[in-house]
Amino acid sequence: MSTSRTTTKSPVALVRMALKVARNSLEPYSSPRSRHDFTQPQLFAILVLRRFFKTDYRGIMHYLHDFTDLRKTLRLTKVPHWTTLQKAEARLLKKGLLTACCSKFVRKPAAAA
Repeated sequence: MSTSRTTTKSPVALVRMALKVARNSLEPYSSPRSRHDFTQPQLFAILVLRRFFKTDYRGIMHYLHDFTDLRKTLRLTKVPHWTTLQKAEARLLKKGLLTACCSKFVRKPAAAA
């Protein structure tokens, strides 16, 4: 039995898939008293994208500043600060959501034979 995994090299397609999964499994906001600048699905998709590009928090901020297609797909009016991403990742890792979902989206490089 083989399972086929669809992979993409398009960051925009990856963001769309990550948003879809996150909207089905996460509440829009982590707290009713949060500032509501960014939704949890948006932050989750950005963190998946960070792993896709294999960059740090500040690096993904630069990608988001540079690529309007990514900002439009994420429906961002502004780019989150790197500490916002860092705290969101810690929160999602604590819930166990980020690791499980990222493994579905971002394929690890194959080991050398």
